[in-house]
Amino acid sequence: MNQGWFSRPVSVSVGIAGATRHILSAQQAVELLAGQWRDAGSLQHGAALRACRRAMSGDVPTEIARDAFVGAAREAHVLVE
Repeated sequence: MNQGWFSRPVSVSVGIAGATRHILSAQQAVELLAGQWRDAGSLQHGAALRACRRAMSGDVPTEIARDAFVGAAREAHVLVE
């Protein structure tokens, strides 16, 4: 399984202090989404998790996974733009 590298990082605010983390791959996105995600269980969250897992297995392009992750991060109000 590959990591599914994104063409450019996605910056998100994580943790209580809101530290910025730069997500570079579908694998890193899955780790974050499967952990303590603010809106876990939402439709966007589920779609991003599935897309990132599929990108890691090579079933979908990494940019589709990246876009889904950006949507989930925006919905959870953690996307740093």
